[in-house]
Amino acid sequence: MLFFSSPIRRRTFSCMRGNLTIRGTEYRPNGEELPIAIVCHGFMANQQTVRQYTRVLAKIGYCAYCFDFCGGSVPPLGRSDGATTDMSVLTEVQDLEAVIRYAQSLPYTGDTLLLMGCSQGGMVSALTAAKHPDAVDRLVLFYPAFCIPDDARAGHMMMAHFDPQNLPEKIHCGPMPLGRCYPEAVMHMDVFREITPYTGRVLIVHGTADGIVKPDYAKKAAEAYANAELHLIDGGAHGFNRRHDAEAIRYLTAFAAL
Repeated sequence: MLFFSSPIRRRTFSCMRGNLTIRGTEYRPNGEELPIAIVCHGFMANQQTVRQYTRVLAKIGYCAYCFDFCGGSVPPLGRSDGATTDMSVLTEVQDLEAVIRYAQSLPYTGDTLLLMGCSQGGMVSALTAAKHPDAVDRLVLFYPAFCIPDDARAGHMMMAHFDPQNLPEKIHCGPMPLGRCYPEAVMHMDVFREITPYTGRVLIVHGTADGIVKPDYAKKAAEAYANAELHLIDGGAHGFNRRHDAEAIRYLTAFAAL
């Protein structure tokens, strides 16, 4: 695996989705027409939780980005605008599309695009790639939360419990209140049908001991995709420990090599 020896320049950036400001961080190696990599965090998390992957991709040679979804973090951990009660996987797709447009508008980036996401960010990345299959060259999914539609239909999503036949306007979910829009956006979604328009290369990495998103979801996604590579990490949980993360990063660097 070739890692670039030149220094990586780090800067913060912002872009807009409607009247909401999205804030994130760019990691930029030297060069022009740089390939773009955008890394998406999971539910309740923020960009800090995926920075290690962003840095790895920058060292490979990507102009790499991570950011906070609008309303996607436990208050006050997220730096982007937006209320958690207005957030859903579909608003996060719109956030990601805004970051893609921003990254592609810069004078030093090229046309190559890699999307990566963890947990809910993985589902969001997969849905976005399916909307723009010709624009996304590679897709990386770490423990993608393809269980979200099933959980919504069952009336339990993480710490949230509700009547799926009578959705409340606000849903208690521990430290992060949700709105009706969160389950409503996926209630009738067949996620495996939604993601399959993307036929490019896909890397899926999932832990066998994931108690939040069962590895069967990763296996089903790998079967649904036309060109998927699946790695199951023995004993890996939802969110990898240091040893499991090192294994996952080996898969990432091999897959993302330029």
